[in-house]
Amino acid sequence: MAENIGAVARVMANFGLSELRLVAPRDGWPQERAWATASGADWVLDGIRVFDSVAGAVADLNTVFATTARPRETRQPVRTPREAARVLYDDRASGLGIGLLFGGERAGLETSDIALCQGIVTIPIDPRHQSLNLAQAVAINAYEWRTLVLDAPPPNFREGEPAAAGALMLGMYEHLEKELDAAGFFHPPEKFRSMSQNLRVMLGRAAFTAQEVATFRGVITALSKGRGRVLARLAASRKDGG
Repeated sequence: MAENIGAVARVMANFGLSELRLVAPRDGWPQERAWATASGADWVLDGIRVFDSVAGAVADLNTVFATTARPRETRQPVRTPREAARVLYDDRASGLGIGLLFGGERAGLETSDIALCQGIVTIPIDPRHQSLNLAQAVAINAYEWRTLVLDAPPPNFREGEPAAAGALMLGMYEHLEKELDAAGFFHPPEKFRSMSQNLRVMLGRAAFTAQEVATFRGVITALSKGRGRVLARLAASRKDGG
């Protein structure tokens, strides 16, 4: 809703955040009602970028955490907003692209969206009333980020190469899934979605670098070519035997 987008822009401006990305907004974009709700945080709304999919929205980011109250069949690390802010702060200081992914108020996030992230953020609210609106959830996470910006000691030194961007990881996932599908791994076929999401979560936890993505895709290609050679040998042996 436009009102939710405006309210989110308002709290982002409160805590010094300005880059807001929308994925397939329900009523399209722009919406005048958002500016009325933002209470003057026009620069956030003016800079909004709109994407057709979550995959497109996170393609240039290295570390993205999904905010949800329920892990939903995934074994990704679960952090509080404070713990997540620390990780994101350190990654940003190392030059990585970072982000927090929020779902709609009613439906939240799909498991397929969470599978594109590197972890989960859950706000530790009282179980007797687990109802937060979107702007409140953004405000809590933005506050924890702001405290680090103002008060945190120098970030931890990060050794090695940075994690691969989302677009590289997505390409690797799709490459692997295509070859596994051709090999008959996804059986029965109706389990394709859940099995592929589990694979993405497992691989996402490894925090591949760009070089490691290239190496892994090389492994996938080599294995797929090897499968072709085996099939060719089988076909030849059948022909000889006939």
